[in-house]
Amino acid sequence: MFLTRGPLPLAPLWERFFRGHDGLYSVYVHALPSYRANFTTDSVFYRRQIPSKVAEWGEMTMCDAERRLLANALLDISNEWFVLVSESCIPIFNFNTTYRYLQNSSQSFVMAFDDPGPYGRGRYNWNMTPEVELTQWRKGSQWFEVNRELAIEIVRDTLYYPKFKEFCRPHCYVDEHYFPTMLTIEAPQSLANRSITWVDWSRGGAHPATFGRGDITEEFLRRVQEGRTCLYNGQNSTMCFLFARKFAPSALEPLLELAPTVLGFG
Repeated sequence: MFLTRGPLPLAPLWERFFRGHDGLYSVYVHALPSYRANFTTDSVFYRRQIPSKVAEWGEMTMCDAERRLLANALLDISNEWFVLVSESCIPIFNFNTTYRYLQNSSQSFVMAFDDPGPYGRGRYNWNMTPEVELTQWRKGSQWFEVNRELAIEIVRDTLYYPKFKEFCRPHCYVDEHYFPTMLTIEAPQSLANRSITWVDWSRGGAHPATFGRGDITEEFLRRVQEGRTCLYNGQNSTMCFLFARKFAPSALEPLLELAPTVLGFG
């Protein structure tokens, strides 16, 4: 599920990722209502835009867009796992590896953690009670992977949605709190409490680092693939991420060059 404002500059890389796996995936794109894609009929993105509305960072409209994507994807009964990515995301392993990782996981990958500081609990509004208590308040990345059961839970929610819409407004950024908090309350055992989308916050600021042409080397991509340890089905693993962001359009060419040898497709 691609959440984007407009064009998908890294689409050629995704085309190679999906190639040869017809019937094992479906693609959904939520863009600005004014955007009209011009993909050719042989593209995996051809006519995959869903009806959309304007989505703004940090606003409930962003969560509305994510729920819209899930609702459309749930209409296909064969869809079992739902992955949210942006136009700046890339796959960092081949399709089969990614598919098996999701298929064999006992949990869904939603980051949800208790941040006691000003950017976590400091954003809590006491008007959220009794539906959400302070001790239940969670923060996490908006880039998630959920199974069908949790996707249904998100789309049908009418209990938490009104509270978050009314009482989580900037500087409370609802896309960082709504799903992590709701799912932690409703289905805590289903969550791995981590994202499978790698991102680099080390440069500081409100947004993570963006990588362009000059950043893309084999060493860099290997580090993204293997640079962490995490739990996967209760066991230690060095394979923690399946996707990565944020990549600028200028990164496309070197990514296409390295994809066959480093990413395993292309």
